[in-house]
Amino acid sequence: QMQLNHYNSKFKAEKFPIILLTDHVVRPANVGGLFRIADAFGVQKLILGGTLELNRKVWNTSRATEKAIDYEQKEDLGPALEQLRKEGYVLVGLEITDSSTAIASITLKKEQKIALVIGAERHGINEAVLKVLDFCCHVEMYGQNSSMNVVQATSIALYTLTNKLQNVEL
Repeated sequence: QMQLNHYNSKFKAEKFPIILLTDHVVRPANVGGLFRIADAFGVQKLILGGTLELNRKVWNTSRATEKAIDYEQKEDLGPALEQLRKEGYVLVGLEITDSSTAIASITLKKEQKIALVIGAERHGINEAVLKVLDFCCHVEMYGQNSSMNVVQATSIALYTLTNKLQNVEL
């Protein structure tokens, strides 16, 4: 067997109708990791909410994927979410709440447009943003901890969503 790389892998490029929004994710390693995972899963756009400095630490972790991903920074996510709703996106939070649904069990329509909101490292999605979302979903976990790293959780969520979008029946 031979290990494959960027140039000879069997993966075909594809974009999905998913916009990933961050609610005050600030750690450079996490922000850079989100660029990489957004690229890996064909995310249409990355919107970085809050104030953060995009610096060398972010770019080192992103490994140049910022050149492949359409992204912008918004101090306040409210107007962006309102606009996405008008454009037909379902607003989904990746957050464990008293009414969240396991991401593996959600159903999607063919070509469903998704705005996936992920929260800050310590406090998750803030209350004002939670109130405007259509629903929240969570990654089911089976250990004692009730949270995982934001990039790990986002990776699992994007893997699940892109697979669901590829396999939706007409």
